[in-house]
Amino acid sequence: MSRPNVWATKVAALIQGGNSSAALAQIKVAPTVKDVQVLRVMLTSAKLLAQHPNINAATLDQIVALSSPRLHRSP
Repeated sequence: MSRPNVWATKVAALIQGGNSSAALAQIKVAPTVKDVQVLRVMLTSAKLLAQHPNINAATLDQIVALSSPRLHRSP
């Protein structure tokens, strides 16, 4: 059994509640690419990505940032 994605659910609730600035801050510190992709799926199904272009851009940027190899990883 897989664990439900709690992070994506909480960030989607922030966006639905109208607190997009807090959601943007959470997206910038997203734990994994998979979490951001699950969030995008949730927002697409709720038709919220079209209403929030800044959230759309932030999630796409974060997917690219987390997918690319890093030169330095903090301990």
